[in-house]
Amino acid sequence: MTKDEVFAVLKKYILEQLEDEVEENEVTIDKSMLDLGANSLDIVEIISNTMRELKIKIPRDELAQINTMEGLVERMVEYTNQ
Repeated sequence: MTKDEVFAVLKKYILEQLEDEVEENEVTIDKSMLDLGANSLDIVEIISNTMRELKIKIPRDELAQINTMEGLVERMVEYTNQ
């Protein structure tokens, strides 16, 4: 999968989880989910749903080291292309 395809899936779940807090045009790859107003439970739900749809599993210790949405998308791309 490409970076754009993975980001589209991630964005879908961000918009679903934060539907009352964020507009679609605000969700860009250069922002973090915290920038968008997501709390830790929102982030877990968004990442879990995204990984489920992409049929990937990224270890928690790897996820804990990722600070940006772009970093998350790049890691997800690596796992979808294995």
